[in-house]
Amino acid sequence: MNQKLKNILGIVVGVVVLTLGYAAVSYAVSYGKSIPPSSFRSFSVSGEGKATAVPDVAEFSFEVTTEGGNGIAALQAANTDAVNKAIAFVKSDGIADKDIKTESYDIEPRYQTYNCSPVPVVYHEPMMPVGDVVSSVSSEPTVCPPASIVGYTVTQSVDVKIRDFSKIGDIMNGVVKNGANSVSSLNFTLDDPTAVQNEARADAITKAKAQAQAVAQESGFKIGRLLSVQEDDGNQSVMYNLAQSSVAMKTSEAAAAPVIQPGSQEVGITMTLQYEID
Repeated sequence: MNQKLKNILGIVVGVVVLTLGYAAVSYAVSYGKSIPPSSFRSFSVSGEGKATAVPDVAEFSFEVTTEGGNGIAALQAANTDAVNKAIAFVKSDGIADKDIKTESYDIEPRYQTYNCSPVPVVYHEPMMPVGDVVSSVSSEPTVCPPASIVGYTVTQSVDVKIRDFSKIGDIMNGVVKNGANSVSSLNFTLDDPTAVQNEARADAITKAKAQAQAVAQESGFKIGRLLSVQEDDGNQSVMYNLAQSSVAMKTSEAAAAPVIQPGSQEVGITMTLQYEID
């Protein structure tokens, strides 16, 4: 075999070796990416982040209840008139249509029931001293009429959002003066909690990362890639998988308008980070 042929064979063998090596590395990388996070040597850390914001929306409900006889149409009309009057007052105080919402509308019957228990029969035994009596229960069957509808109750509940807190007391007081029977469920919320949630989330991730560094340092290993991130805001849990890639008030007469203090609202989010142990 001449030298030229030997050189050609050497080149061919080298190319084959390189090709097989590249294929093996590619397979290992692909296989590593396909393994679920739970299969890695890993550890998890959690951080709780908090952020405080002042609520910008007050929300309460008022209710109009109308009771009467069997004339449902008349009851509905009376209830609607009272609700419309209360809503008109709310709008006159600057509340937008989008911030007024009917929560519920109910028509419920009222029943007359009857007590059909047997009636004791009292009689005197012959030859018994006057004043001594014996009681017994009549054995005759009693026909008890079924419960009957004697009237209806119409109830409508309306939810109101107030963005100018200086108006809260006057509006809650005013709806009672304008037809509402009940005012309740005053609470304060954030119209758009995104910004404060992002702040709490960033705080939680920073704390979780610091905890991961401390755990790795004390345990004597290096932190590998981030495998997954789990978020828990107390109401829902969201999982991001990264392994495949590198004053209640109820009265018929309105009282003095209350002074309302919204205070502040704290948003808490817990972030759990899972890292590969390198």
